[in-house]
Amino acid sequence: MNFDQLKTFLWVARLGGVRRAAREMNLSQPAISSRISALEDHLGVRLFDRQKNGLVLTKEGILLRSHAEQIERSVSQIKAELTPSEEVKGTLRIGVAETIAQSWLSEFLSALRKRYPKLVVELSVDVSIHLRDQLLSHNMDLVFLMGPLSEGNVENIMFPPFRLGWFCQPSMDSHDLGSVPIISFSRLSRPYQELISELMQRYQEIGQVFPSTSLSTSFEMVASGIGVGALPVQLAKRYVESNRLKAFDPGWAPEDLVFTASYLNDPKDHIASEAASLALSVANEYDQRTADI
Repeated sequence: MNFDQLKTFLWVARLGGVRRAAREMNLSQPAISSRISALEDHLGVRLFDRQKNGLVLTKEGILLRSHAEQIERSVSQIKAELTPSEEVKGTLRIGVAETIAQSWLSEFLSALRKRYPKLVVELSVDVSIHLRDQLLSHNMDLVFLMGPLSEGNVENIMFPPFRLGWFCQPSMDSHDLGSVPIISFSRLSRPYQELISELMQRYQEIGQVFPSTSLSTSFEMVASGIGVGALPVQLAKRYVESNRLKAFDPGWAPEDLVFTASYLNDPKDHIASEAASLALSVANEYDQRTADI
């Protein structure tokens, strides 16, 4: 019995199948099956039962998983304590919501590169609902998204919120939110749902609402006079300073945008955990620097 066999066993147990474990570990399916068979032969027990929805642990497999996870945590801790950060290698897959991408992401990546110069970062910018799915399916190691995520196998670190304010083109005079077109976040997002609910409660009728998955496009749509928008105040500063947008107050504003750094704790990735803590530090510095906007 060796650690590679135990690691393979854990991935098959977590993902419920050889094919998914092979894709996650970048190995062939026969290689995965061979490791599992060798482990079963060594222990003299069957670890999985095959059912319609995939592989399910036997009672012996459940017991082994507990021991294997303890070993995995110990190995991870040894690597974390003994490997200098400048020697850490591998790939960290990070998914990011666009609000983060347009604010402090570049500062975070610079700090991450300084701490882990040999670490390769794969970056993807997407809407939060897709980032959540990518994390839970083990296609991402760390995501910065509108959270927190409620799944029990996810760790969440809360970032400072982004305050929303209403903005329009400087030449626009009418700000009647019951009739003017409104530029909003993605239809699949929580801010969009909250905005629609608030508009319906406050106004007898509401005009057109244009959802967009691109925050930069939303700013451009508002700046071109297509409609008004509730947008992150910190990110609107440069548009206001260049006289492309102006703020207005209809007497209310949507709830702040709350983002988290979220990563799986089953298994817990030490690098993802460290990167999440580093992101929090960068986010706090950004928030303090832009607090007076």
